[in-house]
Amino acid sequence: MNRLGLWVSSLLVLLVVLSSTLFVVDQRQFGVVYSLGQIKEVITEPGLHFKLPPPLQNVNYIDKRLLTLDSPDTEPMLTAEKQRVVIDWYVRWRITDPQAYIRNVGIDEKTGANQLNRVVRNAFQEEINKRTVKDLLSLKREALMNDVKREVLEVVKGGAKPWGMDIIDVRITRADYVDAITESVYRRMEAERKRVANELRSTGGAEGEKIRADADRQREVTIANAYREAQKIKGQGDAQAARIYGEAFGRDPQFAQFYRSLEAYKTSFAKKSDVMVLDPASSEFFKVMRGGVSAVPARK
Repeated sequence: MNRLGLWVSSLLVLLVVLSSTLFVVDQRQFGVVYSLGQIKEVITEPGLHFKLPPPLQNVNYIDKRLLTLDSPDTEPMLTAEKQRVVIDWYVRWRITDPQAYIRNVGIDEKTGANQLNRVVRNAFQEEINKRTVKDLLSLKREALMNDVKREVLEVVKGGAKPWGMDIIDVRITRADYVDAITESVYRRMEAERKRVANELRSTGGAEGEKIRADADRQREVTIANAYREAQKIKGQGDAQAARIYGEAFGRDPQFAQFYRSLEAYKTSFAKKSDVMVLDPASSEFFKVMRGGVSAVPARK
């Protein structure tokens, strides 16, 4: 029984020791094998690999994918004309030599990103000092990014201690004035837009008054012409009516006099409240009434 327990314990110890000698390297990583604190081997191919059990050998992993470093701060930089601008940028980089990277930079990606950020920022500051704001917003912006990339590559690859990394791309995502200058620019733009708007309103008001004055003039001319034509037509009608009346009454003057007297009576007594103070006996106005029916001559 004791012998069986010894065999089981030995088997378990053997499995533990065997498992500590095996490790898996992912296709997205480098496997760095350390032997007593020194780099013994770098595994670049994915798969199952063997090593000595700890503490004789240990394994550390470093990412070999394409990494992105974004600008972590918004500290302003000075341009050639001493304008304070804020830029946002990013860098695409990767670790190409794990041994050189670990010896000269650090054991993880965060350490490399921090040091790379310092180098990239200094390169941007140096290049922006040579250029104007217009250059940052024009086609020369591409040349600026290429110059920054060249300077960063000289630092990470040149010298006696290369960083073991490669810089794939450097890009500016935003270039803007600092908040104080931006607010001033916005105020100037707003004032300019208001000035243009007021100018357009005044011009439109003047054009409107001109159009209204012309319309009023045309209306007065049209009304005057219409009134003139109406009076002309009315005069022609009155003349024609007078002619027709003259021709009709000329055939029987006595009837015409009688008809006009009746029209005068009709007009004089149009309202019940009308009052006339006349002497019927001596007034010519009531001659027809005094004459009775005989006042109206018989037609032949």
